Amino acid sequence: MIHIGTGLLLIFLEYLIKVKKMTWMIAGYNTSSAKKKAQYNTDALAEGMGKFLYTLGGIAIVGSVGEIFDYPVIMYISWSVFSLYMVFFLIYANTGGRYKN
Repeated sequence: MIHIGTGLLLIFLEYLIKVKKMTWMIAGYNTSSAKKKAQYNTDALAEGMGKFLYTLGGIAIVGSVGEIFDYPVIMYISWSVFSLYMVFFLIYANTGGRYKN
């Protein structure tokens, strides 16, 4: 059941960042100076982080199916995909200046 909670929390955070534009919740961006924040496209950053969190939430909820129906292999696969997707997104977000003005 913890996977459902994790998934729902991530989807709720996606809503706050993407829809409500609470970009102060994004680690690294929230502690940047005003000069550094001005270099970023806030809408694109919120959109990208929102999609990232929504996808992670969905993967966590899929993992909960394995937990509920006692299929541990589904949990292991979902958390492996969860981890790989996090690494992929960190590389993607930090290369190519995708979220800069």
